[in-house]
Amino acid sequence: MNIAIIGAGPAGLAAALRLHQQGFAPVIYEKVREIKPLGVGLDIKVYGVKELEELGLLAEFEAISNEAVDSIFYSNHGQEIYAEKCGTHMGYQHQQRFVHRGYLQMLLYRTVLERLGPDAIQLGIGLERYENTAEGVRLHLETREGEKVVKDVDVLLGADGIKSVVRAQMHPTESSPKFSGIRMYRGVTVMDPYRDGHTILHIGAPRIASMIVYPLHLDYEGTGKTLVNWVVETEGEEMYEDWNTPGEVNDLIPLFDDTKLPFLDVQQMLRDAKEVYVYPLVDHDPLDRWVDGRVVLIGDAAHAMYPRGGNGACQSIVDGRVIAEKLAAHPENPERALQEFEAERLERVNRLVLANRGEAYEVIRRLVQDRTDAQPFDDIEQVLPMAEADAIFSKYHALAGQPRPGFEDGHTTGFRTWEAEDSWENQHAVR
Repeated sequence: MNIAIIGAGPAGLAAALRLHQQGFAPVIYEKVREIKPLGVGLDIKVYGVKELEELGLLAEFEAISNEAVDSIFYSNHGQEIYAEKCGTHMGYQHQQRFVHRGYLQMLLYRTVLERLGPDAIQLGIGLERYENTAEGVRLHLETREGEKVVKDVDVLLGADGIKSVVRAQMHPTESSPKFSGIRMYRGVTVMDPYRDGHTILHIGAPRIASMIVYPLHLDYEGTGKTLVNWVVETEGEEMYEDWNTPGEVNDLIPLFDDTKLPFLDVQQMLRDAKEVYVYPLVDHDPLDRWVDGRVVLIGDAAHAMYPRGGNGACQSIVDGRVIAEKLAAHPENPERALQEFEAERLERVNRLVLANRGEAYEVIRRLVQDRTDAQPFDDIEQVLPMAEADAIFSKYHALAGQPRPGFEDGHTTGFRTWEAEDSWENQHAVR
């Protein structure tokens, strides 16, 4: 079976590796001339790590990433709202890890070339349009030099991201990303480690001044410093979608005047940023179909979502496994394989897209802000009861495909930590 993939991002590369495991030899077409390690941080959840392990890449992935141990949520004043353990520390069978998007992409890229051969990725050639034929799919491609190329294949996977050419043809009235009214500033800072070097912080309130912070590398380039990824969301006017647009960090610093954490000066972290980019927070409205004959959308082309909850990249990687399994199960009937893929994945992932649009589990910070009128609280239990927070987190994790261990019988595995002169274990005692 001749399979073409449009796009050499994580979705397309992971799909190629999964297809190779099933005995296929797909070819990826990518319009850029060179793959570079661009981007900032990704939070790879336990099921994403499981996918990478099944690809035989766990050791290599661990070498370029950092384990997540704790996830802690704070108000705009720096008061703790909620915390949970991550990965194996929560009871899952796999770790949760932080990684630079570009490093993950390059790992997948090198592996595709090693396993499928140097011709498996065709750079500098992009898709203009496709057409379904009686025998399969005809690709109308164009090189960066303007040369027109026509290829006939059995199946086409559109993994060409939020501005997908494949999606635009399949859904011409539903191909423009929707702006949320929020600008996202993303940056990295080389700094001393905070806490134990394995904690993701969720600070502030969505739609006002929200910050996510997590460490990508503990000994960055042998300096003993930590490379920390941070993301700030704040309301702003719509802007051109370009991940490489520089952001002005001085616009962000005053937003955190009231945020006081004993272990991290967030304003100094912003001042010391190595690089800062600004991008409009966008996604797509969920689609009612991902399949057109022998053409299928995967990854952001199918289900671009807000980067809340850390599931966008992970869900894209899952797509590759499921589509490979379906094609392997029905090699003589690709149309059936694609329809089964859509039936298994579309509704579940669409619910996740909408959940992320509604702030996902980050909603607990907005709830606290609303219930306290953005003022400091005396007792978080009177503002956001543990049982309510647990229910929010359990529902979202289950929706993403990783139900929280310990909740099957109603047992609470969530906890709150308290900054005190006490042992690490006592600070993190299960409530």
